[in-house]
Amino acid sequence: MGKNDFLTPKAIANRIKAKGLQKLRWYCQMCQKQCRDENGFKCHCMSESHQRQMEVFGQNPNRVIDGYSEEFETSFLEHIKRSHRFSRIAATVVYNEYIADRHHVHMNSTEWATLTEFVKYLGRTGKCKVEETPKGWFMTYIDRDSETLFKERLKNKRIKSDLAEEEKQERTIKRQIERAEQLIPLSENGEEQKQTEQSEQLLVPKSEPGGKIAFSLASSSKPVTKENGESSSKVVFEDFEAEKVEKKSKSTGNSTKGGGGSALDDLMKEQEKAKERSNRKDYWLCEGIIVKVMSNALAQKGYYKQKGLVVKVIDKYVGELEMLDSKHILRVDQEELETVIPQIGGLVRIVNGAYRGSTARLISVDTDNYSAKVQIEKGIYDGRVLQEVDYEDICKIGQ
Repeated sequence: MGKNDFLTPKAIANRIKAKGLQKLRWYCQMCQKQCRDENGFKCHCMSESHQRQMEVFGQNPNRVIDGYSEEFETSFLEHIKRSHRFSRIAATVVYNEYIADRHHVHMNSTEWATLTEFVKYLGRTGKCKVEETPKGWFMTYIDRDSETLFKERLKNKRIKSDLAEEEKQERTIKRQIERAEQLIPLSENGEEQKQTEQSEQLLVPKSEPGGKIAFSLASSSKPVTKENGESSSKVVFEDFEAEKVEKKSKSTGNSTKGGGGSALDDLMKEQEKAKERSNRKDYWLCEGIIVKVMSNALAQKGYYKQKGLVVKVIDKYVGELEMLDSKHILRVDQEELETVIPQIGGLVRIVNGAYRGSTARLISVDTDNYSAKVQIEKGIYDGRVLQEVDYEDICKIGQ
């Protein structure tokens, strides 16, 4: 067995030493070689392989240093994001954990000479919250991940939708108050007109040929006559009662002929408007419908204007889609999706508006007004025909 054979104690000791972390000043980043002492590092620097690497470095040193700096920064932030994402931690602790991997990018090959300079750089660029204390530099990772931003965007959307609903309710209450204020003076004016008409009718004198003239005042209940005669007073009261009956019959006939139908129509319209206000939301995604992806960000991956089936709805605004062609699963916000209109006779789901959630059949399409005519098939509104429904309020149902 040779002096430095594989199983000799010296060879085993050398391998054990090589596994551990050595001094960083004796590490050559260009050659990715760790030396154990100063003599070994000096011998490595005089070697032919190292000289070739230094020739490559001398051709464009800034590019090499920038590459190592970017790699060091990325891996350092990735480590702090995984290990100390939401905590305030000392910079030295994070650095010691980072360099525990002997294959890491060493700081002596980057543009930062010390850890303090690197920490200050992270604070200036806004990637970490940095503060200097008597115990040293402390840092907190600022999470700018897409998932976190996505959740914040959804939270802001929910807050905006709640505010919009509150504003709608306040507007409806104001409208009701204004209507009530307009109706109250109208009713008072109507009662005054009726009273004036009755008083005018009572003050009109009536005469008969060969008879006596009688006057009836609104303030007195007994008729005043020129002569006390029972026959004349009876005639006056009989004529007055007959005129009142005729006016009542005319008023009731007019209300039943002309006003009854219009009042019923107005009531139905008010109910439709109330239903529209209560069911009109700023989110429309639901499971089981087919939508079209209109995201420019997904155009490079081949999903632009591709159709998918909504398998799951997350937080009301995000849809989990199963693409019809590739069967891939995507999560897309509803702002980057579009409803799909089937052929005439196809089934659609009403996704927004007064009849939200109902299933209907497409009867015709008005391309000029971007609307469609549908007939509801199931539920309590079975058979009802909706003349003009916007494209955005209906969507094709997946088979």
